[in-house]
Amino acid sequence: MSKKKKIIAVLAILLAIFVSFLGGQTFSKYITEVVGKANARIANWHFLVNEQEATTQTIDLASTVNNGTLIDNKVAPGTSGKFIITVDGTGSDVGIQYSLSIENETTKPRNLFFTYKGQKYENIEDIVNITTNNIKADDENKVRNIEIQWEWPYEIGGSKEEINQNDKEDMEDLKIGNYSFDLIVTGTQLTPRENAEI
Repeated sequence: MSKKKKIIAVLAILLAIFVSFLGGQTFSKYITEVVGKANARIANWHFLVNEQEATTQTIDLASTVNNGTLIDNKVAPGTSGKFIITVDGTGSDVGIQYSLSIENETTKPRNLFFTYKGQKYENIEDIVNITTNNIKADDENKVRNIEIQWEWPYEIGGSKEEINQNDKEDMEDLKIGNYSFDLIVTGTQLTPRENAEI
């Protein structure tokens, strides 16, 4: 190989090395690797019913009788009482929708009725169907008290015949022994959109 061809070959190799060096530098400017740590704060979920995490409460009306109407620790005509379900979302960073439902209800005395927010109801099921409500994530007070009163009046009716008929039903219903039901309170997280729309 002649000297001239050797010089051209060496220059070509040097030029190729130089071009590849420049190309590599240019290419490396567009590749950046970022190494870091991601942090995500998870919202707290806190839902209590009557200061307990268990959401099923067995309501035994005999244990809620007003002392002034108590008859041998039993529910009977002339007795009344109330019970309060406390729903507590304190400490929760998210909104909560709570609802009530009834299970395992035993036979109810026919003349026993319930009162919720001043409205009279014949069945407890009618009340739990209207108690669904929300606790907003930014509410200052996240405690809700659901107070339900009950009464089994003595001698119901507008006429002697009605009173006699109701007295007869009451005598039959005294054989029931005990009236109770399980009250289930369910709490569901509200989505941020639902919470904003409340």
